[in-house]
Amino acid sequence: MKGTDAKPQPELSSWDCSTAVFRFLEHAMNSFAFERDFSDSLRCIPMSVRFKLDRCGIKLSLRQWSRLVLTERKWLSTSPCDGPAEIAAMRLALAEMIERIPGETVKRLEDTPDAVWTSRSVPPEISHQCFALGIAQPTRAQWSGLTELQRFALVKLTREGHENANFLPATAEFGLVRADAVTV
Repeated sequence: MKGTDAKPQPELSSWDCSTAVFRFLEHAMNSFAFERDFSDSLRCIPMSVRFKLDRCGIKLSLRQWSRLVLTERKWLSTSPCDGPAEIAAMRLALAEMIERIPGETVKRLEDTPDAVWTSRSVPPEISHQCFALGIAQPTRAQWSGLTELQRFALVKLTREGHENANFLPATAEFGLVRADAVTV
């Protein structure tokens, strides 16, 4: 229109749109497709909650998780834990929830794990797991394009002592390998 100060809108590529939609859905659902078989019932600790626990520096066992009432588990799954104030509020709420469980005490993470998922470079544990599975490791651009929660999930899925069966489905869900390359 003549005489208006309307600014042209930037064009979004299909990748930008699909990434934005995925990030919105990831936040809204608070769980990944690879963990849906147990996350809908909240019988296991979803990655989104594990991420919050690491941020808060609190260790929560599966036994403690299962002893929380469902409304507390839902609250932990859906509440934000991004900035310092939210992290402090989450830490306080978690401590109160755990202390209400008979015979349970709050356990702090001895060493807050290095946040290797925040690195701009693909962490070695991701490279090793990809090599072990015979898949290409993510490029630096692919790694940077993942959300912090997606990177956290992949790092957690490489840890020793954990069943790493969900690593390959997670890489497919995050667009790092073709979905048809994953056999369940």
